[in-house]
Amino acid sequence: MKPHDMGVLFDECADRGHATAVHLDRPFDIAPDGGTHWTVPQLAALVRESAGHLAAAGVRAGDRVAIVKENHWDYDLLACAAVRLGAVPAQLSAHLSGDALATLLARVAPKLLVTSANVLERARRADADLTAPSAATLVVDADGVPGTLGPADVRGHRPPAPVRRSDDAPLVINHTSGTTGVPKLVAHSTRTIIGKLARSECVRYPKIGVRRTDTLLNANSFAHGRTFCWTASVLCLAPARVVVLTTQDPLRADPLLRAHPPTFVEALPSAYVRLRPLTERLDNAFRNVRVFGSTYDAVHPPVIRAYLVASRHRSPLWMQGWGQTETGPLTFRFHTRTSDGGLGGPGVRNLGRPVPVRTRLRVVDPQTFRPVPRGRPGLVLARTGARALTYPGEEARWAAKQLGDWWNTGDIAVHRRDGSVELLDREVDHSSELSCLSTEDLLEERLPQALECIVLTGAEGPPLPVLVTADGRLDAEQWRAAVRGLPPLADPVALTWDDVPRTGTGKVRRSALLQQLTGVEGTGGTGRWT
Repeated sequence: MKPHDMGVLFDECADRGHATAVHLDRPFDIAPDGGTHWTVPQLAALVRESAGHLAAAGVRAGDRVAIVKENHWDYDLLACAAVRLGAVPAQLSAHLSGDALATLLARVAPKLLVTSANVLERARRADADLTAPSAATLVVDADGVPGTLGPADVRGHRPPAPVRRSDDAPLVINHTSGTTGVPKLVAHSTRTIIGKLARSECVRYPKIGVRRTDTLLNANSFAHGRTFCWTASVLCLAPARVVVLTTQDPLRADPLLRAHPPTFVEALPSAYVRLRPLTERLDNAFRNVRVFGSTYDAVHPPVIRAYLVASRHRSPLWMQGWGQTETGPLTFRFHTRTSDGGLGGPGVRNLGRPVPVRTRLRVVDPQTFRPVPRGRPGLVLARTGARALTYPGEEARWAAKQLGDWWNTGDIAVHRRDGSVELLDREVDHSSELSCLSTEDLLEERLPQALECIVLTGAEGPPLPVLVTADGRLDAEQWRAAVRGLPPLADPVALTWDDVPRTGTGKVRRSALLQQLTGVEGTGGTGRWT
Protein backbone atom coordinates (compact mmCIF):
# COMPACT_ATOMS: atom_id res chain seq x y z
CA MET A 1 0.00 0.00 0.00
CA LYS A 2 1.19 3.52 -0.85
CA PRO A 3 -0.10 6.61 1.03
CA HIS A 4 -2.02 9.38 -0.67
CA ASP A 5 -4.87 11.07 1.21
CA MET A 6 -3.69 11.76 4.76
CA GLY A 7 -7.23 12.53 5.87
CA VAL A 8 -8.28 8.90 5.48
CA LEU A 9 -4.88 7.19 5.83
CA PHE A 10 -5.66 5.56 9.18
CA ASP A 11 -9.10 4.41 7.95
CA GLU A 12 -7.59 2.82 4.85
CA CYS A 13 -4.92 1.00 6.85
CA ALA A 14 -7.51 -0.23 9.35
CA ASP A 15 -9.75 -1.46 6.50
CA ARG A 16 -6.80 -3.39 5.05
CA GLY A 17 -6.30 -5.18 8.36
CA HIS A 18 -2.97 -3.62 9.32
CA ALA A 19 -2.21 -5.10 12.72
CA THR A 20 0.59 -2.82 13.96
CA ALA A 21 0.58 -2.49 17.76
CA VAL A 22 1.47 1.01 18.97
CA HIS A 23 3.12 1.54 22.37
CA LEU A 24 3.51 5.00 23.89
CA ASP A 25 5.64 6.24 26.76
CA ARG A 26 2.66 8.30 27.96
CA PRO A 27 -0.98 8.71 26.88
CA PHE A 28 -1.85 11.04 24.02
CA ASP A 29 -2.66 14.58 25.11
CA ILE A 30 -5.87 14.41 23.05
CA ALA A 31 -6.85 11.09 24.69
CA PRO A 32 -5.52 11.21 28.27
CA ASP A 33 -7.73 8.30 29.34
CA GLY A 34 -6.89 6.17 26.31
CA GLY A 35 -3.85 4.46 27.79
CA THR A 36 -0.53 3.73 26.13
CA HIS A 37 -1.40 0.79 23.87
CA TRP A 38 -3.26 1.40 20.59
CA THR A 39 -4.27 -0.54 17.49
CA VAL A 40 -4.61 0.91 14.00
CA PRO A 41 -8.46 0.77 14.10
CA GLN A 42 -8.40 2.60 17.43
CA LEU A 43 -6.11 5.26 16.00
CA ALA A 44 -8.41 5.64 12.99
CA ALA A 45 -11.34 6.17 15.34
CA LEU A 46 -9.34 8.79 17.27
CA VAL A 47 -8.57 10.69 14.06
CA ARG A 48 -12.28 10.67 13.10
CA GLU A 49 -13.25 11.79 16.60
CA SER A 50 -10.67 14.59 16.47
CA ALA A 51 -12.02 15.69 13.08
CA GLY A 52 -15.43 16.01 14.73
CA HIS A 53 -13.92 18.14 17.49
CA LEU A 54 -12.27 20.46 14.97
CA ALA A 55 -15.48 20.76 12.97
CA ALA A 56 -17.40 21.59 16.17
CA ALA A 57 -14.87 24.36 16.79
CA GLY A 58 -15.71 25.88 13.41
CA VAL A 59 -13.08 24.44 11.07
CA ARG A 60 -14.10 24.12 7.43
CA ALA A 61 -12.40 23.25 4.13
CA GLY A 62 -9.70 25.77 3.22
CA ASP A 63 -9.12 26.94 6.81
CA ARG A 64 -5.79 26.76 8.59
CA VAL A 65 -5.51 24.96 11.93
CA ALA A 66 -2.47 25.74 14.10
CA ILE A 67 -1.33 22.98 16.48
CA VAL A 68 0.94 23.95 19.41
CA LYS A 69 1.17 21.49 22.27
CA GLU A 70 3.47 19.20 24.22
CA ASN A 71 5.58 16.86 22.09
CA HIS A 72 3.72 13.70 21.09
CA TRP A 73 2.65 11.73 18.01
CA ASP A 74 -0.88 13.14 18.34
CA TYR A 75 0.49 16.20 16.52
CA ASP A 76 0.17 14.06 13.38
CA LEU A 77 -3.20 12.58 14.38
CA LEU A 78 -4.56 16.12 14.76
CA ALA A 79 -2.99 17.09 11.44
CA CYS A 80 -4.69 14.14 9.72
CA ALA A 81 -7.99 15.15 11.33
CA ALA A 82 -7.62 18.67 9.92
CA VAL A 83 -6.71 17.28 6.48
CA ARG A 84 -9.85 15.11 6.61
CA LEU A 85 -11.89 18.33 6.85
CA GLY A 86 -10.08 19.91 3.90
CA ALA A 87 -8.18 22.26 6.21
CA VAL A 88 -4.43 22.91 6.30
CA PRO A 89 -2.70 22.01 9.60
CA ALA A 90 0.24 24.13 10.77
CA GLN A 91 2.35 22.18 13.26
CA LEU A 92 4.35 24.50 15.54
CA SER A 93 6.68 23.31 18.27
CA ALA A 94 5.77 24.34 21.81
CA HIS A 95 9.52 24.46 22.47
CA LEU A 96 9.65 27.84 20.68
CA SER A 97 9.64 31.05 22.67
CA GLY A 98 6.38 32.90 23.17
CA ASP A 99 7.51 35.69 20.86
CA ALA A 100 8.51 33.25 18.10
CA LEU A 101 5.19 31.42 18.38
CA ALA A 102 3.25 34.69 18.27
CA THR A 103 5.15 35.69 15.11
CA LEU A 104 4.50 32.36 13.39
CA LEU A 105 0.83 32.31 14.39
CA ALA A 106 0.41 35.79 12.93
CA ARG A 107 1.82 34.46 9.63
CA VAL A 108 -0.43 31.39 9.73
CA ALA A 109 -3.57 33.39 10.67
CA PRO A 110 -5.41 30.21 11.70
CA LYS A 111 -9.14 29.72 11.96
CA LEU A 112 -8.43 27.59 15.03
CA LEU A 113 -5.52 27.23 17.43
CA VAL A 114 -5.28 23.79 19.08
CA THR A 115 -3.12 23.98 22.17
CA SER A 116 -2.77 23.07 25.85
CA ALA A 117 -3.25 25.00 29.06
CA ASN A 118 0.48 24.82 29.89
CA VAL A 119 1.51 26.24 26.52
CA LEU A 120 -0.89 29.17 26.90
CA GLU A 121 0.31 29.84 30.44
CA ARG A 122 4.01 29.74 29.50
CA ALA A 123 3.38 32.20 26.68
CA ARG A 124 1.32 34.46 28.95
CA ARG A 125 4.17 34.62 31.47
CA ALA A 126 6.37 35.77 28.58
CA ASP A 127 3.80 38.48 27.69
CA ALA A 128 2.76 36.68 24.50
CA ASP A 129 -0.92 36.12 23.66
CA LEU A 130 -1.09 33.07 21.40
CA THR A 131 -4.87 33.27 21.04
CA ALA A 132 -4.94 36.69 19.37
CA PRO A 133 -4.13 35.64 15.75
CA SER A 134 -6.80 32.89 15.60
CA ALA A 135 -10.56 33.12 15.35
CA ALA A 136 -10.95 30.50 18.09
CA THR A 137 -8.80 28.44 20.45
CA LEU A 138 -9.33 24.83 21.53
CA VAL A 139 -7.51 23.73 24.69
CA VAL A 140 -7.18 19.95 24.47
CA ASP A 141 -6.56 19.27 28.17
CA ALA A 142 -8.68 21.76 30.10
CA ASP A 143 -12.18 23.17 30.24
CA GLY A 144 -12.98 26.65 31.45
CA VAL A 145 -9.89 28.52 30.25
CA PRO A 146 -11.26 32.06 29.64
CA GLY A 147 -11.85 32.88 26.00
CA THR A 148 -11.26 29.33 24.77
CA LEU A 149 -13.08 26.11 23.98
CA GLY A 150 -12.38 22.96 25.97
CA PRO A 151 -12.99 19.23 25.43
CA ALA A 152 -16.51 19.46 26.84
CA ASP A 153 -17.45 22.07 24.21
CA VAL A 154 -16.63 19.87 21.21
CA ARG A 155 -17.14 16.32 22.48
CA GLY A 156 -19.61 14.09 20.64
CA HIS A 157 -19.71 16.03 17.38
CA ARG A 158 -20.02 13.71 14.38
CA PRO A 159 -17.24 14.27 11.81
CA PRO A 160 -18.33 15.34 8.32
CA ALA A 161 -17.44 13.30 5.25
CA PRO A 162 -13.79 13.53 4.14
CA VAL A 163 -12.93 16.39 1.78
CA ARG A 164 -10.58 15.74 -1.14
CA ARG A 165 -8.05 18.30 -2.37
CA SER A 166 -5.77 18.79 -5.35
CA ASP A 167 -2.39 17.08 -5.10
CA ASP A 168 -0.76 20.48 -5.69
CA ALA A 169 -2.76 22.41 -3.08
CA PRO A 170 -1.20 23.15 0.33
CA LEU A 171 -1.46 20.07 2.56
CA VAL A 172 0.55 20.83 5.69
CA ILE A 173 2.67 23.65 7.12
CA ASN A 174 5.71 22.89 9.25
CA HIS A 175 8.69 24.99 10.24
CA THR A 176 12.45 24.81 10.08
CA SER A 177 14.51 24.22 13.21
CA GLY A 178 15.11 27.91 13.89
CA THR A 179 18.77 27.76 14.97
CA THR A 180 19.38 31.37 13.89
CA GLY A 181 16.16 33.06 15.02
CA VAL A 182 12.44 32.76 14.28
CA PRO A 183 11.94 29.61 12.18
CA LYS A 184 10.63 29.75 8.64
CA LEU A 185 7.22 28.26 7.91
CA VAL A 186 7.31 25.70 5.10
CA ALA A 187 4.22 24.63 3.12
CA HIS A 188 4.17 21.23 1.41
CA SER A 189 1.58 19.69 -0.91
CA THR A 190 0.40 16.10 -1.24
CA ARG A 191 2.56 15.76 -4.35
CA THR A 192 5.77 16.92 -2.61
CA ILE A 193 5.69 15.45 0.91
CA ILE A 194 3.56 12.36 0.21
CA GLY A 195 4.03 11.58 -3.48
CA LYS A 196 7.75 12.37 -3.68
CA LEU A 197 8.91 11.57 -0.13
CA ALA A 198 6.61 9.25 1.85
CA ARG A 199 5.89 6.96 -1.10
CA SER A 200 9.60 6.38 -1.70
CA GLU A 201 9.93 5.18 1.91
CA CYS A 202 7.24 2.55 1.41
CA VAL A 203 9.56 0.32 -0.61
CA ARG A 204 10.92 -2.67 1.31
CA TYR A 205 14.53 -2.11 0.32
CA PRO A 206 17.03 -4.90 1.09
CA LYS A 207 18.70 -4.48 4.49
CA ILE A 208 17.39 -0.94 5.17
CA GLY A 209 13.70 -1.44 4.42
CA VAL A 210 11.10 -1.83 7.17
CA ARG A 211 9.97 -5.44 7.65
CA ARG A 212 6.62 -6.67 8.87
CA THR A 213 8.37 -8.23 11.87
CA ASP A 214 10.12 -5.01 12.92
CA THR A 215 9.64 -3.04 16.11
CA LEU A 216 10.12 0.60 15.11
CA LEU A 217 11.22 3.14 17.69
CA ASN A 218 10.65 6.81 16.92
CA ALA A 219 12.12 9.36 19.36
CA ASN A 220 11.44 12.57 17.52
CA SER A 221 10.05 16.09 17.56
CA PHE A 222 6.54 15.41 16.31
CA ALA A 223 5.84 19.02 15.34
CA HIS A 224 8.18 18.72 12.37
CA GLY A 225 7.55 17.63 8.81
CA ARG A 226 9.75 14.56 9.09
CA THR A 227 7.27 12.78 11.37
CA PHE A 228 4.27 13.73 9.18
CA CYS A 229 6.05 11.98 6.30
CA TRP A 230 7.04 9.09 8.61
CA THR A 231 3.43 8.66 9.73
CA ALA A 232 2.36 8.22 6.11
CA SER A 233 4.99 5.58 5.38
CA VAL A 234 4.99 3.61 8.64
CA LEU A 235 1.22 3.08 8.60
CA CYS A 236 1.47 1.64 5.09
CA LEU A 237 4.50 -0.53 5.85
CA ALA A 238 2.64 -2.09 8.81
CA PRO A 239 5.50 -3.28 11.06
CA ALA A 240 4.64 -5.52 13.98
CA ARG A 241 5.10 -2.76 16.55
CA VAL A 242 5.67 0.99 16.73
CA VAL A 243 7.18 2.48 19.89
CA VAL A 244 6.79 6.24 20.39
CA LEU A 245 9.18 7.98 22.76
CA THR A 246 8.55 11.60 23.73
CA THR A 247 11.20 11.85 26.45
CA GLN A 248 14.99 11.94 26.24
CA ASP A 249 15.39 11.01 29.89
CA PRO A 250 17.13 7.59 29.84
CA LEU A 251 15.62 6.53 33.18
CA ARG A 252 12.09 7.19 31.92
CA ALA A 253 12.74 5.71 28.49
CA ASP A 254 14.39 2.48 29.62
CA PRO A 255 11.29 0.60 30.88
CA LEU A 256 9.43 1.09 27.58
CA LEU A 257 12.46 0.12 25.49
CA ARG A 258 13.10 -2.99 27.58
CA ALA A 259 9.47 -4.01 27.26
CA HIS A 260 9.59 -3.56 23.47
CA PRO A 261 13.23 -3.78 22.29
CA PRO A 262 13.43 -2.05 18.90
CA THR A 263 14.89 -3.51 15.73
CA PHE A 264 14.73 -0.26 13.76
CA VAL A 265 15.37 3.16 15.35
CA GLU A 266 14.75 6.68 14.13
CA ALA A 267 15.66 9.42 16.59
CA LEU A 268 16.80 12.98 16.88
CA PRO A 269 20.57 13.42 17.17
CA SER A 270 19.98 14.93 20.62
CA ALA A 271 17.93 11.86 21.61
CA TYR A 272 20.80 9.59 20.62
CA VAL A 273 23.14 11.65 22.78
CA ARG A 274 20.84 11.68 25.81
CA LEU A 275 19.92 7.98 25.58
CA ARG A 276 23.51 6.86 25.04
CA PRO A 277 24.00 5.73 28.69
CA LEU A 278 21.51 2.93 27.99
CA THR A 279 23.92 1.41 25.46
CA GLU A 280 26.40 0.68 28.26
CA ARG A 281 24.05 -1.53 30.27
CA LEU A 282 24.69 -5.26 30.28
CA ASP A 283 21.32 -6.12 28.72
CA ASN A 284 20.87 -2.90 26.77
CA ALA A 285 17.62 -2.04 25.02
CA PHE A 286 19.31 -1.59 21.61
CA ARG A 287 20.67 -5.12 21.41
CA ASN A 288 18.30 -6.17 18.58
CA VAL A 289 18.65 -3.10 16.36
CA ARG A 290 19.70 -3.68 12.74
CA VAL A 291 19.15 -0.11 11.45
CA PHE A 292 19.67 3.22 13.20
CA GLY A 293 18.46 6.31 11.33
CA SER A 294 19.30 9.95 11.93
CA THR A 295 18.62 13.27 10.27
CA TYR A 296 18.15 16.94 11.30
CA ASP A 297 21.71 17.53 12.52
CA ALA A 298 25.24 16.17 12.70
CA VAL A 299 25.85 13.07 14.81
CA HIS A 300 29.43 12.78 15.98
CA PRO A 301 31.48 9.55 15.66
CA PRO A 302 31.53 8.45 19.34
CA VAL A 303 27.74 8.46 19.46
CA ILE A 304 27.41 6.44 16.25
CA ARG A 305 30.00 3.96 17.47
CA ALA A 306 28.31 3.49 20.86
CA TYR A 307 25.03 2.36 19.27
CA LEU A 308 26.57 0.15 16.60
CA VAL A 309 28.64 -1.61 19.25
CA ALA A 310 25.59 -1.97 21.52
CA SER A 311 23.70 -3.88 18.82
CA ARG A 312 24.20 -7.65 18.77
CA HIS A 313 23.02 -7.86 15.19
CA ARG A 314 25.61 -9.36 12.89
CA SER A 315 25.97 -6.22 10.73
CA PRO A 316 23.96 -3.23 12.03
CA LEU A 317 23.77 -0.11 9.87
CA TRP A 318 23.66 3.58 10.74
CA MET A 319 21.69 5.42 8.05
CA GLN A 320 22.56 9.11 7.96
CA GLY A 321 20.29 11.41 5.98
CA TRP A 322 21.01 14.99 5.00
CA GLY A 323 18.30 17.32 3.80
CA GLN A 324 16.02 20.16 4.81
CA THR A 325 12.39 20.75 5.69
CA GLU A 326 12.07 22.48 2.32
CA THR A 327 13.43 19.54 0.29
CA GLY A 328 13.31 16.32 2.25
CA PRO A 329 16.38 14.03 2.12
CA LEU A 330 19.03 15.01 -0.43
CA THR A 331 21.75 12.43 0.32
CA PHE A 332 22.16 9.21 2.30
CA ARG A 333 25.24 7.63 3.80
CA PHE A 334 25.63 4.34 5.66
CA HIS A 335 28.04 3.59 8.50
CA THR A 336 29.06 0.21 9.89
CA ARG A 337 31.13 -0.82 12.88
CA THR A 338 34.28 -0.45 10.78
CA SER A 339 33.40 2.82 8.99
CA ASP A 340 31.51 4.82 11.61
CA GLY A 341 34.28 6.74 13.33
CA GLY A 342 36.00 8.50 10.49
CA LEU A 343 39.29 6.92 11.60
CA GLY A 344 39.82 5.84 8.00
CA GLY A 345 37.91 6.59 4.81
CA PRO A 346 35.72 9.65 4.31
CA GLY A 347 34.41 10.09 7.86
CA VAL A 348 30.94 11.08 9.07
CA ARG A 349 31.01 14.55 7.49
CA ASN A 350 30.90 12.85 4.13
CA LEU A 351 27.15 12.65 3.57
CA GLY A 352 27.24 10.26 0.66
CA ARG A 353 25.83 10.75 -2.82
CA PRO A 354 22.60 12.41 -3.94
CA VAL A 355 19.46 10.26 -3.78
CA PRO A 356 19.45 8.44 -7.14
CA VAL A 357 17.04 9.72 -9.80
CA ARG A 358 15.31 12.11 -7.38
CA THR A 359 18.02 14.62 -6.43
CA ARG A 360 20.83 16.57 -8.11
CA LEU A 361 23.42 18.71 -6.31
CA ARG A 362 25.71 21.48 -7.47
CA VAL A 363 28.43 23.32 -5.50
CA VAL A 364 28.92 26.96 -6.50
CA ASP A 365 30.87 30.05 -5.56
CA PRO A 366 28.79 31.95 -2.92
CA GLN A 367 29.42 35.27 -4.67
CA THR A 368 29.04 34.45 -8.37
CA PHE A 369 26.96 31.23 -8.15
CA ARG A 370 29.22 29.69 -10.78
CA PRO A 371 30.13 26.02 -10.29
CA VAL A 372 33.42 25.40 -8.51
CA PRO A 373 35.76 22.50 -9.38
CA ARG A 374 35.34 19.20 -7.56
CA GLY A 375 37.26 19.22 -4.30
CA ARG A 376 36.79 22.94 -3.59
CA PRO A 377 34.33 24.25 -0.97
CA GLY A 378 31.28 26.17 -2.04
CA LEU A 379 27.58 26.75 -1.52
CA VAL A 380 25.34 23.73 -2.15
CA LEU A 381 22.43 24.01 -4.57
CA ALA A 382 19.88 21.21 -4.87
CA ARG A 383 17.30 20.23 -7.46
CA THR A 384 14.46 17.94 -6.42
CA GLY A 385 10.81 17.41 -7.24
CA ALA A 386 10.12 17.21 -3.51
CA ARG A 387 10.80 20.91 -2.97
CA ALA A 388 8.08 22.61 -0.92
CA LEU A 389 5.69 25.28 -2.18
CA THR A 390 6.72 28.42 -0.29
CA TYR A 391 7.45 30.10 3.05
CA PRO A 392 3.97 31.25 4.14
CA GLY A 393 4.15 34.91 5.11
CA GLU A 394 7.71 35.23 3.72
CA GLU A 395 7.26 34.64 0.01
CA ALA A 396 10.04 37.08 -0.95
CA ARG A 397 12.47 35.16 1.25
CA TRP A 398 11.47 31.96 -0.54
CA ALA A 399 11.98 33.53 -3.96
CA ALA A 400 15.45 34.76 -2.96
CA LYS A 401 16.59 31.16 -2.32
CA GLN A 402 15.49 29.90 -5.74
CA LEU A 403 17.77 29.99 -8.75
CA GLY A 404 15.58 28.65 -11.51
CA ASP A 405 15.09 24.94 -10.78
CA TRP A 406 17.85 25.02 -8.14
CA TRP A 407 17.39 25.54 -4.40
CA ASN A 408 19.97 27.30 -2.24
CA THR A 409 20.49 25.08 0.80
CA GLY A 410 22.65 27.60 2.68
CA ASP A 411 25.22 24.87 3.41
CA ILE A 412 28.94 24.97 2.63
CA ALA A 413 30.32 21.68 1.35
CA VAL A 414 32.84 20.03 -0.96
CA HIS A 415 31.69 17.93 -3.91
CA ARG A 416 34.19 15.07 -4.13
CA ARG A 417 35.34 13.44 -7.35
CA ASP A 418 33.41 10.26 -6.47
CA GLY A 419 30.16 12.28 -6.41
CA SER A 420 29.84 12.33 -2.64
CA VAL A 421 29.29 15.51 -0.61
CA GLU A 422 31.41 16.48 2.38
CA LEU A 423 29.57 18.96 4.60
CA LEU A 424 31.69 21.65 6.23
CA ASP A 425 29.17 23.97 7.94
CA ARG A 426 26.08 26.04 7.56
CA GLU A 427 27.14 29.15 5.65
CA VAL A 428 26.08 31.32 8.58
CA ASP A 429 28.52 29.46 10.87
CA HIS A 430 31.39 28.89 8.46
CA SER A 431 34.90 30.13 9.14
CA SER A 432 37.70 30.31 6.57
CA GLU A 433 40.12 28.89 9.17
CA LEU A 434 38.33 25.63 9.92
CA SER A 435 35.22 23.50 9.59
CA CYS A 436 33.27 23.78 12.82
CA LEU A 437 31.65 20.36 12.31
CA SER A 438 34.91 18.53 11.62
CA THR A 439 36.59 20.22 14.58
CA GLU A 440 33.70 19.16 16.80
CA ASP A 441 34.12 15.56 15.56
CA LEU A 442 37.80 15.57 16.50
CA LEU A 443 37.19 17.11 19.92
CA GLU A 444 34.54 14.54 20.78
CA GLU A 445 36.93 11.76 19.75
CA ARG A 446 39.65 13.15 22.02
CA LEU A 447 37.40 14.06 24.97
CA PRO A 448 35.30 11.00 25.89
CA GLN A 449 33.77 12.84 28.86
CA ALA A 450 32.17 15.43 26.52
CA LEU A 451 28.49 14.88 25.77
CA GLU A 452 28.75 17.43 22.99
CA CYS A 453 31.29 19.84 21.50
CA ILE A 454 30.23 23.10 19.85
CA VAL A 455 32.57 25.46 18.00
CA LEU A 456 31.17 28.99 17.67
CA THR A 457 32.21 31.63 15.17
CA GLY A 458 31.14 35.25 14.96
CA ALA A 459 32.92 36.88 17.89
CA GLU A 460 36.29 38.65 17.67
CA GLY A 461 39.30 36.40 17.89
CA PRO A 462 39.56 32.66 17.23
CA PRO A 463 36.47 30.37 17.28
CA LEU A 464 35.04 29.68 20.73
CA PRO A 465 34.77 26.00 21.78
CA VAL A 466 31.94 25.02 24.13
CA LEU A 467 32.10 21.63 25.86
CA VAL A 468 28.95 20.06 27.26
CA THR A 469 29.72 17.67 30.11
CA ALA A 470 27.65 15.97 32.77
CA ASP A 471 28.81 18.35 35.52
CA GLY A 472 29.80 21.41 33.49
CA ARG A 473 33.51 20.91 34.18
CA LEU A 474 36.55 20.28 31.98
CA ASP A 475 40.07 19.23 32.94
CA ALA A 476 42.59 21.81 31.67
CA GLU A 477 45.31 19.25 30.99
CA GLN A 478 42.97 17.06 28.95
CA TRP A 479 41.89 20.10 26.96
CA ARG A 480 45.44 21.04 26.06
CA ALA A 481 46.06 17.52 24.81
CA ALA A 482 42.81 17.50 22.84
CA VAL A 483 43.55 20.67 20.83
CA ARG A 484 47.10 19.70 19.90
CA GLY A 485 47.51 20.12 16.15
CA LEU A 486 44.22 21.99 15.66
CA PRO A 487 43.85 25.57 14.37
CA PRO A 488 43.85 28.27 17.11
CA LEU A 489 40.79 28.19 19.37
CA ALA A 490 39.71 30.46 22.20
CA ASP A 491 39.76 29.20 25.78
CA PRO A 492 36.96 26.64 26.19
CA VAL A 493 33.72 27.12 28.08
CA ALA A 494 32.26 24.10 29.89
CA LEU A 495 28.48 23.87 30.36
CA THR A 496 25.85 21.30 31.27
CA TRP A 497 23.25 20.12 28.75
CA ASP A 498 20.52 22.34 30.17
CA ASP A 499 22.74 25.44 29.96
CA VAL A 500 22.68 25.33 26.16
CA PRO A 501 19.79 26.97 24.21
CA ARG A 502 18.26 24.49 21.78
CA THR A 503 15.54 24.15 19.19
CA GLY A 504 12.65 21.70 19.45
CA THR A 505 14.75 19.15 17.54
CA GLY A 506 17.63 19.52 20.00
CA LYS A 507 19.84 21.54 17.68
CA VAL A 508 22.08 24.10 19.35
CA ARG A 509 20.94 27.67 18.73
CA ARG A 510 24.47 28.80 17.99
CA SER A 511 23.83 32.52 17.66
CA ALA A 512 21.85 32.56 20.92
CA LEU A 513 24.62 30.61 22.69
CA LEU A 514 27.27 33.01 21.37
CA GLN A 515 25.30 35.98 22.66
CA GLN A 516 24.74 34.22 25.99
CA LEU A 517 28.46 33.67 26.45
CA THR A 518 29.97 36.79 24.87
CA GLY A 519 27.21 39.35 24.48
CA VAL A 520 27.97 39.42 20.75
CA GLU A 521 25.34 38.87 18.06
CA GLY A 522 27.63 37.72 15.29
CA THR A 523 27.98 35.07 12.62
CA GLY A 524 30.98 33.53 10.94
CA GLY A 525 29.36 33.80 7.51
CA THR A 526 26.98 36.27 5.92
CA GLY A 527 23.74 34.61 7.01
CA ARG A 528 22.12 35.62 3.71
CA TRP A 529 20.59 32.19 3.09
CA THR A 530 19.35 31.11 6.51
